Amino acid sequence: MTAQLELTALKNFPLIEPRDDLVAIIIQSLKDSGLVLENGDVLVLAQKVISKAENRYAYLNDVKPSEHAIALGKKTDKDARVVDLILNESNAVVRHRKGVIIVEHSLGYVHANAGIDQSNIQSDATNPRVLLLPKNPDASAANLRFELKQQTGVEAAVIINDSAGRAWREGTQGFAIATAGFKPLLDLVGQVDLFERQLEATKVAVADELAAAASFLMGQAAEGAPVVLIRGAKLVPYHLGSCDLIRERAHDLFR
Repeated sequence: MTAQLELTALKNFPLIEPRDDLVAIIIQSLKDSGLVLENGDVLVLAQKVISKAENRYAYLNDVKPSEHAIALGKKTDKDARVVDLILNESNAVVRHRKGVIIVEHSLGYVHANAGIDQSNIQSDATNPRVLLLPKNPDASAANLRFELKQQTGVEAAVIINDSAGRAWREGTQGFAIATAGFKPLLDLVGQVDLFERQLEATKVAVADELAAAASFLMGQAAEGAPVVLIRGAKLVPYHLGSCDLIRERAHDLFR
């Protein structure tokens, strides 16, 4: 059980360009923040940091939208080129209205506009670009964790987070699109509560709770704090990524 958490947004974290050495930048930012990475720490990185480093940009002038994208763009009042990218990144459209398309992303989770974004990225007005999610976020997180261990000798966990709305609440919050080094979902079914009643359905999305806490420090606008160190989480080691967090379609009341 975790009695106390410390969350620190890393200082002086630069704008990331394709093929930047993220591990070297993180280590330097830790030093600038007066921090030394310790075993059991969690590093939470905003999705944009990973996507930028992996050059996941798409230039709209290069996109030739399909008829489907053109039609859906008219229904949602969105650029047909962006809609085409959304469809290409998705398994299915779940819902849509003016300004937003909710999809089942090809990575499995339900997300607005397939996570494609134009905020906080530099773009040329004559050929605007958007940023896609990483191709394989869990692999990105695992690779980052491995490289950190190679260079620091420390066993740290990694979360890549993004922000999303929820079907039953207003506002966005952070959630994990990738994890490495710990169990992202704890199944408490069969355990007992304070009054010895057996839990029948409780599962705790540990990764999402940590991602949301880190997202609060990161902010959503011009804060410029895309990496957060979490200390004291006492996580359960795990060799797989974030797949346990994906709810099966058959059990999803909103699809």
